[in-house]
Amino acid sequence: MNKGLQVLYIEDDELVRRASVQSLQLAGFEVVGHASVESAAKLINAEFSGVIVSDIRLPGASGLDLLAQCRERAPDVPIILVTGHGDISMAVQAMRDGAYDFIEKPFPSERLIETVRRALERRTLVLENLALRRELAEQGTLAPRIIGRSLAIEQVRKLIANVAPTDASVLINGDTGAGKELIARSLHELSPRRDKPFLAVNCGALPEPMFESEMFGYEPGAFTGAAKRRIGKLEHASGGTLFLDEIESMPLALQVKLLRVLQDGVLERLGSNQPIRVDCRIIAAAKGDMTDHVASGTFRRDLLYRLNVVTIALPPLSERREDIVPLFEHFLLDAAVRYQRPAPILTDRQRTNLMQREWPGNVRELRNAADRFVLGVGDDTVAAPVDDALTSITQPLKERVEQFERAVIAEALEQTGGAVAVAADRLQVGKATLYEKIKRYGLAARGESER
Repeated sequence: MNKGLQVLYIEDDELVRRASVQSLQLAGFEVVGHASVESAAKLINAEFSGVIVSDIRLPGASGLDLLAQCRERAPDVPIILVTGHGDISMAVQAMRDGAYDFIEKPFPSERLIETVRRALERRTLVLENLALRRELAEQGTLAPRIIGRSLAIEQVRKLIANVAPTDASVLINGDTGAGKELIARSLHELSPRRDKPFLAVNCGALPEPMFESEMFGYEPGAFTGAAKRRIGKLEHASGGTLFLDEIESMPLALQVKLLRVLQDGVLERLGSNQPIRVDCRIIAAAKGDMTDHVASGTFRRDLLYRLNVVTIALPPLSERREDIVPLFEHFLLDAAVRYQRPAPILTDRQRTNLMQREWPGNVRELRNAADRFVLGVGDDTVAAPVDDALTSITQPLKERVEQFERAVIAEALEQTGGAVAVAADRLQVGKATLYEKIKRYGLAARGESER
């Protein structure tokens, strides 16, 4: 739990300190106890990976003195103050001054554990935010990352790792917004061509009269308005990767020309008879079954054979719900960096809401929802509870129950790091039963030997 993050617990009463430290350790936290602010102060700086719990009234420097020091030296480190009954107004003022929360004595261990857990989640997001900012500063862009823990995404990652170092043509199949370009970029970045151009062309967005000139280029005078030479996408991508999205929309006449490039490695610009040798890897993407387009005569069978040496199937989010929350939280951090806003922390209810929604726009819709959530201008996509009776009124009861059960199990596995025994205990079901449901729903879990 919260691996790598630490809790500093400052309390001068040794018995209280030992009991509280032990409770936190039993809950899975890494805890170090201190009797005074002075003994803990040397460990606190802006890079401190954890949270601080401190009594307000201490010999020497008080918890309020500690709060003031942290505002200057480590403003993002959450401070939880422990107060006596007469200190409530003081603690409220401390929260206005930047304390994360306060706990009133005497307190049950569950209250302490839950408050520390939430504070550590906040600290984790802040540290990830800082890491993303450094990455942006160093690279200028985010490297492609395939986020998710479903079996389907694990299979996609394995295929990418296996195929990326080769020059094999790849066909990515998935719904609109599922993240097909991200897969293509990952294939490029993990290939020997990573330092060469990566070009993306949406075949469905190019008007047919412009298609040939955009793809193959042209010489001056090739047609009215062609005043100077233009290098086409295929030639420009030579040495690198050309990603052709919505390949099913490519005109038949251009399919013949593309096939020649794939077979012979040469092209001719419009208005020229001079063959030009090109060496670009083609990655195509399509939605729907390409064999249907072949059967209807809108796509060449021989070109399809050339393009789908390897096929990567990218399921919609509705079929891999356990990926929704990790993706959304990644997009939250990304949006926080881009908009210079704090990254919100999702509540358990919000996580459940996210997993229960259908997301017909897939990853693209999820990213837009995260942007709106960070900006505070969104609808109720995250905040409002899902009314299954309204949103899924036409769905059979059995499917709705299974859908909800799958979402609950996926959330439990996420919260327990994939530990089935712990998840089974929380869900109050037998391990054997939970394993069977995990297998049935295609979820990912951590084996007992890895615990």
